[in-house]
Amino acid sequence: TASPHFFLFTSRKRVKEKARLRLREFDVGDKFSHLPLAKASVLLPLLVREGRLHLLLTVRAMQLRRSPGEVCFPGGKREAIDKDEIDTALREAKEEVGLQPEMVEVICRLMPGIDKMNNLVTPVVGFIEDTFQATPNPDEVSDVFVVPLEYFIKPLNYKALPYKTSSGYSNWMHCFTYDDPERKMSFKIWGLTAHFAVFLALVIFGKRPTFAVDYDLDNLISSAENNFMNLYASVYERKSNL
Repeated sequence: TASPHFFLFTSRKRVKEKARLRLREFDVGDKFSHLPLAKASVLLPLLVREGRLHLLLTVRAMQLRRSPGEVCFPGGKREAIDKDEIDTALREAKEEVGLQPEMVEVICRLMPGIDKMNNLVTPVVGFIEDTFQATPNPDEVSDVFVVPLEYFIKPLNYKALPYKTSSGYSNWMHCFTYDDPERKMSFKIWGLTAHFAVFLALVIFGKRPTFAVDYDLDNLISSAENNFMNLYASVYERKSNL
């Protein structure tokens, strides 16, 4: 008979394969790379644990000027040496948590977002091994943890916060509190990080979340693009009026 290890391996392969197929349908490639905003990228590292997809997240170091102590994905601003958004995400993940680029199976780039500093932030999705041991760079990262991806459509602790962008675009912001059973700690995941995690979960699972989202779930690709273009238009108009 096949060993339990073999079954884990085949179920892991199946889980990954299903996710890969879904993600490739949503790959935006370099469709938004020409937009005249400063560029940044984040890596959304997916891993399979006990047959379920998980997402690796980091906590920003307390001594950082911007957003100290906040939960985010490994990532940062594009540098001159980066060929594209994927390069940026992989370089930053290596600098922040010691993840070697060759240990990442890059699947796609998803619909970008725009952060508080009006950077165009591209989420790059990749698979990493569940055995990956992060070595956080203390100057940038104070902690690393994983959350089951399903938490971002079926959370135990969730609230929506109203917010307005600097360009006057008002919306709701997802705010999750995740109690990590391994670490006996609570993490607050919100803002653009939560926005990307929710979209990733919607793409992969294709299920309705237990909370409201501003997408037409039957036309996720086109409604995500419309949302983004509205946000971009509001930022761009403000920039040209300054």
